[in-house]
Amino acid sequence: MEHHDNRTSGQPGEALDTDPETVEEDGELAALALKILVAGGFGVGKTTLVGAVSEIRPLRTEEQLSEAGELIDDTGGVDQKTTTTVAMDFGRITIRSGLSLYLFGTPGQDRFWFLWDELSQGALGAVVLADTRRLEDCFPAVDYFEHRRIPFVVAVNCFSEARRYGAHDVSRALDLEQGTPVVLCDARDKDSGKEVLIRLVEYAGRVHTARLLESVGPQAGSV
Repeated sequence: MEHHDNRTSGQPGEALDTDPETVEEDGELAALALKILVAGGFGVGKTTLVGAVSEIRPLRTEEQLSEAGELIDDTGGVDQKTTTTVAMDFGRITIRSGLSLYLFGTPGQDRFWFLWDELSQGALGAVVLADTRRLEDCFPAVDYFEHRRIPFVVAVNCFSEARRYGAHDVSRALDLEQGTPVVLCDARDKDSGKEVLIRLVEYAGRVHTARLLESVGPQAGSV
């Protein structure tokens, strides 16, 4: 399947100061905080997922859909949606003792993609939310992360009125690179969302470790 790669790259300005850091407190290392992006098409459930799993009150930048926006955005399949994210959503979740995730939900519309380059700085990986009724809407996010070699998982948000497809079918439809995980989830459910994030952390950890070993392998062998 041919990927849609008609996104506008945009010219990022100064990078947002959103990179989590590990700092020392009382002589001990503080909990490790990792940055995760939540991406996908318009109305797929990004804000819902961040809000469901966040242990703090999530920061949201939602605005009411205007008549002008409705002429630009494809609202087919999400006719009941009345708001849209215009900058980012932010939340935090503790996966286990010593490991927290900072979640940054990206806006889904084409005209806000210039923010993606700034938000992706320092990210461990990404969750690409998909809706099987509008599967083509997540093509740009898949292309974006594949081209920048940012590990990601595809999380199919199982809407009650949508036809159910298996992970293998979704992977084939999206023409994903071999090994890219596809998981089924309910973006409204905290436990379901947490499982998606755990799957991403595990996968991204394997990818980054493999790349590190690949980069140092020849040097280690020459010593």
